[in-house]
Amino acid sequence: MATNPLTSVCVYCGSSPGNDAEYMAAAETLGRAIGEAGLRLVYGGGTKGLMGAVAEGTMQAGGKVTGIIPRFLMEKEATESALGRLDELVVTEDMHERKHRMFEAADAFVTLPGGIGTLEEVIEIMTWAQLGQHTKPIVLANFKGFWNPLTILIDHMRECGFIHTGHRVGPIVVDSPEKIIPAIMDAAEPKGGDAEIIERL
Repeated sequence: MATNPLTSVCVYCGSSPGNDAEYMAAAETLGRAIGEAGLRLVYGGGTKGLMGAVAEGTMQAGGKVTGIIPRFLMEKEATESALGRLDELVVTEDMHERKHRMFEAADAFVTLPGGIGTLEEVIEIMTWAQLGQHTKPIVLANFKGFWNPLTILIDHMRECGFIHTGHRVGPIVVDSPEKIIPAIMDAAEPKGGDAEIIERL
C-alpha cells in the first residue's frame, strides 16, 4: 500500500463563532477528524470562535496542533492559558509572515466559514496554485452553502475569460465535516486511471 504524503492540514476559519451553533460544531468535528487521522493541525493560533473549536477538537482526539499567530493578535484572538496547551506556538511579526509559515507547514488547506480574513487567505492560496507555486489540495468546507457565493463568483470569472488555468484553481467543495479528511486523503494520493472524481469548481 502506498504511503499517503499527507501529514498536516492547515485550517483557515473565523476567530468568531458566527451566529449559528452548527458552525462551531462543524469546526470541532473537523478537528476531531484531523486528530483521529493522525494529522497535525496548522492554524492561525486563535483560541476563540471557530479557531478555538477546531483546535480543541484536534487536541481532544489526541492530535498535534501548531498555532501560528502574529504578535499583535495574541490578546485579541487568544488567551495565554489556552495558547499554552498547543503543541507548538509560532509568533510572527506580521500577517505576511504568518501566512507564509502556515503555507510551508501544511500539506493541504481547508477553509471553514469565516470573514474577510478567511476569504483573503483562501483566495491567496488559490492564486498561488493558479500560478503553479503548489499543488496541495484545497477544500472549501461548504457547510449550509456558506461558500456558494464564492463558487458562483469563480464560475463567473471563468465564464468572462479571466481564469485560464481553472484546473489549477479548483478547490474541492465538501458539504459535511466528516467528508473533508477522506476527500483530502484521496486528493493527496497518486491517481490511477480509475480514480474517483471529486467535484471541483
